[in-house]
Amino acid sequence: MDKNTMALEGITVVSIALNLPGPLAANQLQEMGARVLKVEPITGDPLAHYSPGWYAALVSGQERITLDLKDTSGRAAFDEQLSQADLLITSNRPVALQQMRLGWEELHKGFAKLCQVAIIGYPGARENVAGHDLTYQATMGLLDPPCLPRALLADIVGAERAVSSALGLLLARFKSRQGGYAQVVLADAVASMAEPLRRGLTTSGGLLGGGSPEYNLYETQDGWVAVAALEPRFRQRLSDYLGGTVVAPAQYRAVFKTRSAMDWQRLGEELDIPIVAVQPHSPA
Repeated sequence: MDKNTMALEGITVVSIALNLPGPLAANQLQEMGARVLKVEPITGDPLAHYSPGWYAALVSGQERITLDLKDTSGRAAFDEQLSQADLLITSNRPVALQQMRLGWEELHKGFAKLCQVAIIGYPGARENVAGHDLTYQATMGLLDPPCLPRALLADIVGAERAVSSALGLLLARFKSRQGGYAQVVLADAVASMAEPLRRGLTTSGGLLGGGSPEYNLYETQDGWVAVAALEPRFRQRLSDYLGGTVVAPAQYRAVFKTRSAMDWQRLGEELDIPIVAVQPHSPA
């Protein structure tokens, strides 16, 4: 990031958030110039075990220490870090935060200028119910069993919301000189991602769910293409190229099978129509 955009230079973030949303949010704050101290339990961060490469990328350049917050000396060392910090990121359930004496009321009494972003799973009466990205997506109808989702929607969007909340809290503290608290609810983050489905856009047969032949997936000679000629100008260009006669999905399917996926992508670029080759799933 350009030095001129290091807006959080001089800000210290302490994170005890494990798994993905917290570390991803902390990484983004670090990229904005914040100093990040990652505090891990004796058992470490599970993310380091199930995705060591991603974990290493997210914590690169951060300070990392291991502390047992249930131990007197470990908690004293942690409180010393909090006394110098501007923001704390947590991802524990509220009941666990209370047990750790990290609930907002108690935390604010001890560290008046400290802000806290608490990432939790569910809102309200379900705030202490266990959950993960898969279960949050399941509750919003975003799964297509037996296939597992390729995108971790709750975790990624939750991290973005955590960053936005952190920036808002820090800005408010600049004005009030007092720390503030924000909750980021992962189930709510998934609910926002499910809004197109709820509105009928992406349901089966909906405009973006197969109901428009100009916004669809088509098999080619050697793969698939994604066609997104949604706006009238794109639809018209596609229709003009195809002779103005192709209107039915079956006709589109027949036409797209006549060329390779990359041929169609190049043609899309030439005609300024959103057409791209579908890339196969290939983990790094």
